[in-house]
Amino acid sequence: MKKNTQKVKIFYILTLLFVALTGCANHKVTLKDALKDKFLIGVAMNEAQITEADSSSVAIIKNHFNSITAENCMKSEELQPVEGEFNFKLADQFVKFGEENNMYIIGHTLVWHSQAPKWFFTDATGKDVTREVLIERMKNHIFKVVGRYKGKVKGWDVVNEAFEDDGSWRNSKFYQIIGEDYIRLAFQFAHEADPDADLYYNDYSMSHEGRRNTVVKMVKDLKSQGVRIDGVGLQGHMDMVFPDLDEFEKSMLAFAETGVKLMITELDVTVLPRPGIDVGAEISASFEYQQKLNPYAEGLPDSVSIALNNRYNDIFKLFLKHSDILERVTLWGVYDGQSWRNNWPVRGRTDYSLLFDRNFEPKPVVKSIIKEAKQTK
Repeated sequence: MKKNTQKVKIFYILTLLFVALTGCANHKVTLKDALKDKFLIGVAMNEAQITEADSSSVAIIKNHFNSITAENCMKSEELQPVEGEFNFKLADQFVKFGEENNMYIIGHTLVWHSQAPKWFFTDATGKDVTREVLIERMKNHIFKVVGRYKGKVKGWDVVNEAFEDDGSWRNSKFYQIIGEDYIRLAFQFAHEADPDADLYYNDYSMSHEGRRNTVVKMVKDLKSQGVRIDGVGLQGHMDMVFPDLDEFEKSMLAFAETGVKLMITELDVTVLPRPGIDVGAEISASFEYQQKLNPYAEGLPDSVSIALNNRYNDIFKLFLKHSDILERVTLWGVYDGQSWRNNWPVRGRTDYSLLFDRNFEPKPVVKSIIKEAKQTK
């Protein structure tokens, strides 16, 4: 009887060991696991993901990412379509999702020339408002939005895309009506609304020397005036050749040298041909559909898929090389099917610009990034 009892015990112990070892073997290291000592790995969330209607994407977000950015729900035209009438329903859900899943929450964006309601800049007759009125509207919007999420949203893209490639000022309504100090005022108001939140400037094509030099000067000027700016976000809207990674690295180092935090934001890599000219990530750009501009509608050839994985791998190698100065990398979407690249700057194309494919499966480069992160000290 004792022998039988011992056999049962041994069998039970061996079974437990087998289950434990099998569980360890089946546990897959995720992006956030691999990068936890390097930098935050974030993702932009759309409405279907925020409401959790897109359960497949949500599972990826919870598994692989530790930071989230509001793709659209915190832009001014969404939050305040009519003056004084705020709609926080989706933004509240976004913040709740972040809190429940222990995410580093990024608010995007407070002051941007695009996706702003028309009323913001005009009076009852349709004419431009005065400088004083626009400053007051900007202040009220920032105080209302930032104040609502004080202590919850950890970082804000305060001003988005204020300059051109050559470093000149974008001729936006904020610039036309208020002047150059609209940036200073926006950061000042955001700090007053939440002194503990990080405050960022965010822009695309930051590898262009003109834009790089102007943003570096802006950061230094703000700091010299005692205006708090905590970080700069380099949008990562890339293709198979642009930007040159050496130039991108120069920008990373230049911004880090100013003493502010460095983020890579809005990362995606298009494989599709340009419509003829470089438009950076200018949201207003639009070109007519042509079949030749949509070469991979039926699927991505192996050669292009390999090239895309190599491109992404090189990009992340650069990020890992400078993980000591890099705070966060944020992908501009979860999977290929949701990418804005499918409809910009030409509508109706099929792109493959993110880390997860249309079946919600990780591309080979995800495994490569994880391996590279483990090997990088």
